[in-house]
Amino acid sequence: MAKDRKPDAGRAGGGSSRSGSGARPAANRAGNRGRTRPPTQVVTQQRPWGLIAAAVAVVVFAAAAITYAVVQVRQADAEQIDALDEIAGIQSFDYAAGQEHVSTPVDYEQSPPVGGPHDGEWADCTGTVYDVDIRHENAVHSLEHGAVWIAYNPDEVSGDDVAKLAELVDGVSGRLMSPYAGLDSAVSLQSWNHQLKVDSADDPRIEQFADFLTFNGDVEGHYPEIGASCENPTFVTDPLVVGDGSRGTGAMTTDAPTTPTPQ
Repeated sequence: MAKDRKPDAGRAGGGSSRSGSGARPAANRAGNRGRTRPPTQVVTQQRPWGLIAAAVAVVVFAAAAITYAVVQVRQADAEQIDALDEIAGIQSFDYAAGQEHVSTPVDYEQSPPVGGPHDGEWADCTGTVYDVDIRHENAVHSLEHGAVWIAYNPDEVSGDDVAKLAELVDGVSGRLMSPYAGLDSAVSLQSWNHQLKVDSADDPRIEQFADFLTFNGDVEGHYPEIGASCENPTFVTDPLVVGDGSRGTGAMTTDAPTTPTPQ
């Protein structure tokens, strides 16, 4: 009769050992399944607010500059003069070409004069600003050559106002300026056959008159000697003033127009 066999302690132990060595602890397995990579730190890139603000400022400035330029152009167009009657207050006269040269004083009908007999020597009108009341007979000869003469009352216009008027004249060929004692307005502008009197050096019509009538041979009643010279260096260095006599034949008295006209 066979005896019951006892379990092999070694094998039992061996099985238990395999179980212990072949299977990972639950905690360890769980730990492996839960392991993740260290979190990556995300850095949010800051917007370049300084550059954006600078760009916006540039755009705003450019828009403002363009707007200003457009406004200025429109204003200049609005002030553009195309005809004499667009200058409010202008007066026109009828001194024909061929006015005689005289060496004696002339009793002019207008003050300042705008035409008529005049001295054979013209006052330099190459953008000349005189600080003396130049002899009127010489100034009228300048008008005959196409110049605009700006006269001002020294009792009413001085300092910055004189400087403002001088800016329209200084260095501009075909213009001259001088004080005029006893003038019945603050400023008076003359071209041959045309005159405008205003009460302030700030009046915009001053510039309109000067721009439209300097050497303008296309207007009605235009100056007689188109192309005649405005240069007279002698008169610049030694201007004749009211009360002086004529320099006569010793002065520059020969008109030399590029387009000859009757004298």
